[in-house]
Amino acid sequence: MSKSNSHKQLQIKAAGKNGTIEKVLPSGKKLDALSANGKRATEVERCGNLKQATARLKESGASQKVLQVPTSDMQRAANALKNAGISGTVKNLSGTKRKSV
Repeated sequence: MSKSNSHKQLQIKAAGKNGTIEKVLPSGKKLDALSANGKRATEVERCGNLKQATARLKESGASQKVLQVPTSDMQRAANALKNAGISGTVKNLSGTKRKSV
């Protein structure tokens, strides 16, 4: 399934100037964005597969983990991070709201 243009734009913004998008993890899964220094991993999840997104974040090994979701899903995403035992940040897609978990 191809990614929408808006999804790709969010990946590029999250990765930053020298970061990578679609970083392949050791398990073969793809992480949406990894910063240039490798400390920040970002997953953009629009359709609600929060369990898979949290698994990719956990496997990334980055010290800062960010999950970007629509505003209506922010509470569900925060609960998913807690249930997975991950400390990180939940942001809405535009980046105007954030919640630390």
